[in-house]
Amino acid sequence: MLAAVVAGVKRPKRVESLRGSSRSQRKEHTVSTQPAPSTAREVVRPVAPKLIDLSEKVLFGDVWERPGLSKRDRSLITVAALTAMYRTDQLAGHLERALANGVTREEIGELITHLAFYAGWPNAMTAGSIARRVFDARKP
Repeated sequence: MLAAVVAGVKRPKRVESLRGSSRSQRKEHTVSTQPAPSTAREVVRPVAPKLIDLSEKVLFGDVWERPGLSKRDRSLITVAALTAMYRTDQLAGHLERALANGVTREEIGELITHLAFYAGWPNAMTAGSIARRVFDARKP
């Protein structure tokens, strides 16, 4: 499963805040604070290079940097959406991002439990299994 491969990707140290910076400064700085290129993106790049370019520049370089929601909140929303839609290939990487953005393991557990009633038990059980692998890989 690709999610297990992505979970092992090393991530650079996170920068705490760029509030007060101009949008262009945030975008320039974002390139170095994004997660390391994922295996999934590198697998897809030869097939759909523009898709990867848009992911890196627009999604992670602009949308994730908008001031209306914190990165923590964006991570919670993204993990919830991926869980609800059963998008397991991307879930591990976004669980890693959520933890890096300040979401706790307990909050992830609550999110998964809550979604069981809205997105289905199998989706929640699979998300719980993926979260366990991510947590185990990050043991303190």
